[in-house]
Amino acid sequence: MKIRDEIPGDEATIHELTKIAFAAVEMSDGSEPRIVDGLRKNGDLTLSLVALSDDQIVGHIAFSPVEISEASGQWYGLGPVSVHPEHQRAGIGRQLIATGLERLRSLNAAGCVLLGDPGYYSRFGFLSPGDLTFGEVPTEYVQALAFGPEPARGEVRYTSAFGG
Repeated sequence: MKIRDEIPGDEATIHELTKIAFAAVEMSDGSEPRIVDGLRKNGDLTLSLVALSDDQIVGHIAFSPVEISEASGQWYGLGPVSVHPEHQRAGIGRQLIATGLERLRSLNAAGCVLLGDPGYYSRFGFLSPGDLTFGEVPTEYVQALAFGPEPARGEVRYTSAFGG
């Protein structure tokens, strides 16, 4: 498996992969492909990494800037992350996340936030501090990983591609 940056010409494949990957996800409203397309269109796709197996894109992860009302420094949001259903549970998502987080650190990011399953994302060091919020989402699903000493606190605001 190889992980590389998205390159021109990958857009349609990433869109379709994201659509397929989220089709059976109960909590999905089907907006994930539109979100990735919107991030790209608006110039908010800070990192867009793909996982290749036999030269085919089988995974994708997006990172974009976020604002946090009581945090300083540049924070980023993780997601969406997509793995083709035929390749899930093979460590592709884990590798995409780990690579993306390392790349964010190299950009001197303050940290990363996400909305997701605490049981899964805690293995990467994400925590639900309880004082980090996103609308009506229960705080245990609003998670952060600080790369420095200052934690994330306050309300998270994603870019307009997320519909906010």
